[in-house]
Amino acid sequence: MTDAFAIRWHRTLIVPATLLALCLTTISARAQNKVYSPIPVPANNEVSDTLTEKDIPTGEGGFARDYVVNLDAGDQVAVDLISDSFDTIVTLMSSDGSTVAENDDGPDGSTNSLLFSRITDSGDYIIRVRAFGETSGGSFKLKVTRLKPI
Repeated sequence: MTDAFAIRWHRTLIVPATLLALCLTTISARAQNKVYSPIPVPANNEVSDTLTEKDIPTGEGGFARDYVVNLDAGDQVAVDLISDSFDTIVTLMSSDGSTVAENDDGPDGSTNSLLFSRITDSGDYIIRVRAFGETSGGSFKLKVTRLKPI
């Protein structure tokens, strides 16, 4: 009789605890999905925005802001990031978070960023705008241009 009572008691505790854990995991996953939401690049492919201390911490004392753009295989893109407020870095990432291309200082010798990349797979790409070092940010302009082959 004692073993039967122990088995029933064990089931009484384990089943509700398991259900509670599953519910909490689902709620946590939903909350996490809502926290990270890259900003869509508008149809004109230009953004005027401000990088602030409320954006994504980089772990290096600076901050980053993410934008999402849909690109097609074969696209050749130029991503131009300009700011008078901070030293810019622009990164193009695939949807899995891997870096496709990155640029710190553009070819004009300024601290603005300009990167070029050929897209191999169609899909959503993340453009990360961030400040070099421990700079908190400021206003910036971002432009995405699809280049046409000659």
